[in-house]
Amino acid sequence: MIEISLYQPAMQQEWDDFARQSRNATFLLQRGYMDYHSDRFSDYSLVARTPQGRLAGLLPANRAGDTVLSHQGLTYGSWIVPFRHFDATVMMEITAATIEFLKARGVSRLVYKPIPYIYHRYPADDDIYALWRHGARLTECNISTAIGLGNPIPYDRGNKSGLKAAQRAGLKVEQTDAAYPEFWQLLSDVLGQRHGAKPVHTLAEIELLRSRFPDHIKLYAATLGGKVVAGTLMFADGPVAHSQYIASSDEGRRVHALAAVFARVAADATAMGRRYLDFGISNEDHGRLLNAGLVQQKARLGGRGVAYNTFTLDL
Repeated sequence: MIEISLYQPAMQQEWDDFARQSRNATFLLQRGYMDYHSDRFSDYSLVARTPQGRLAGLLPANRAGDTVLSHQGLTYGSWIVPFRHFDATVMMEITAATIEFLKARGVSRLVYKPIPYIYHRYPADDDIYALWRHGARLTECNISTAIGLGNPIPYDRGNKSGLKAAQRAGLKVEQTDAAYPEFWQLLSDVLGQRHGAKPVHTLAEIELLRSRFPDHIKLYAATLGGKVVAGTLMFADGPVAHSQYIASSDEGRRVHALAAVFARVAADATAMGRRYLDFGISNEDHGRLLNAGLVQQKARLGGRGVAYNTFTLDL
């Protein structure tokens, strides 16, 4: 029988080692990333073990009242599972044991965000099947846009000419550790002026996370005359390079800076053996609103749709 328990801080090394060797976890699901905002969420991460005490799975989660959620500080956070000694029958056992564990502790609802398939190192959709078997409902769907780097769709005519315009303007694109403050100011200005919003992370938080995960968090900046006019912050792990933040100034848009930025990002990701370049979702209001202009802009760069789903299971 599978046994479920709550994660304890003393398990951090065991958690991280298991996540790094799993089929489907990214560095976002390691405790060094998850716990940077532990003051904002009541952690309720779950650990599944075999009767022999061997780890069978990890679920990054937090609790809010009578609801347990795939960790709200993360874009996704489903069961992290191993390559070996694990199939749909084990996932069914874990799900049944989880339901009993949560019900015994006064939980009436599980909100679950599967890791999108493009992030899997090896197929890992057993959890979606188990959720369906227990009556879970699809309650949210957001659409992201990703390029398949192994066989990319070519840029459209506009972006091809944009790349030439960026070259003529003398635009310089590089991966850099020096431009974080300038890029963060540009990003904050763009989000504030266009959307009345601000970055989810503060500059201090991003600097902290970059220090913890220097191989996975990279800034690509486009400069003109020494000034940052566009850029993207990339979170990369396993098969995917994911664009966490994108920003361009008016000058950057004039010289088509983002086309040049993503050409460089795609080239680097391909050289690193990544399979996908994920631009992120183009939705608001929990998927009900699609930003048509944004999703079309990403599609013109060769991206196509990947669903980020949320399921709700009433216990």
